[in-house]
Amino acid sequence: MAGRNSEMKIYGVLFFLCIQLAYSQRSPMISHITQKLVKEIGDTAEMACTTLYAQDFNVLWVKADNEKLTEPIIFSSGGSLIVSDPRLSLRRDMDYNRYILRINDIQETDASLYRCDVVLEINKKISASVELVVRRRPFISDNSTRSLVVKEGQLVELECYAGGFPSPRISWRRANNAILPIGGSMYRGNVLKIPAITKGDRGTYYCVAENGVGKGARRNIAIDVEFAPVITVPETSLGQALRYDIDIVCHVEAYPPPAIIWLNNGVELSNNQHYSISHFATTDQLTDTTLQIITVENRQYGDYICKASNILGTAEVTVTLYETLIPELPPALD
Repeated sequence: MAGRNSEMKIYGVLFFLCIQLAYSQRSPMISHITQKLVKEIGDTAEMACTTLYAQDFNVLWVKADNEKLTEPIIFSSGGSLIVSDPRLSLRRDMDYNRYILRINDIQETDASLYRCDVVLEINKKISASVELVVRRRPFISDNSTRSLVVKEGQLVELECYAGGFPSPRISWRRANNAILPIGGSMYRGNVLKIPAITKGDRGTYYCVAENGVGKGARRNIAIDVEFAPVITVPETSLGQALRYDIDIVCHVEAYPPPAIIWLNNGVELSNNQHYSISHFATTDQLTDTTLQIITVENRQYGDYICKASNILGTAEVTVTLYETLIPELPPALD
């Protein structure tokens, strides 16, 4: 009986050794890693990495740059953190060989790829990774259009690009919901193309980026359109009696702002006891100019030319002053 018991003990020891040998010959592996995480700023994220047959190997949590622009940062080794950050903590579950990395108060800079490494040799490891995505409100990228100065008739392309998560949608609008040059009050897309811009298309355009996170981002793009002068007058023929004053008004639209002169019989007029010239710019593109003829004399009847010039061209309009028997009085002011 004693001999049989001894034999059973030997078989038991051999069986245990075989199990241990089989176990020791199994290759380490990562059996589970947390799936992709999408978090808001200020949230908490937990990433778990479960290993098998890796008791004798070092396990690391590494923050890796998705675009590989910076070097990876090792957060932990085994069951210990090696990065000093009060927002980070590490928990090791020995029963399941699980390593749990926790990040509190998530910030935009935490968005990255987090890798669980089991180091087998100096230059050999097995890895699995989890992506942490942080929802971020839109922001307009620097390569988007700012202000523009263009010539009338030119092809204009306004570009707007934005970052954030989820990817923002881009829309275009004009100030006061004015109609866009391509029609409609809104256009979606990164590039707003105006085939042949006109002076009526000048003004402020809004690039709006929205992704449902916080308030959208907006950039105001001012477009100035250079164009040759365009002149309009309330009347091309005016009457006034002798020895009464008369105002001749001329509206000039142009950009860049033009040089404006008044001519009579080919001679440029200036301020003196017979004439008073004034210019009033209501905008960068619109100027009202007035020629006042003081105490009209007989020799002052005839044609007066309002002339405007800028780098893109010249325009002129003729207003004729004729004599009347009854004075034309200016309208009464309130």
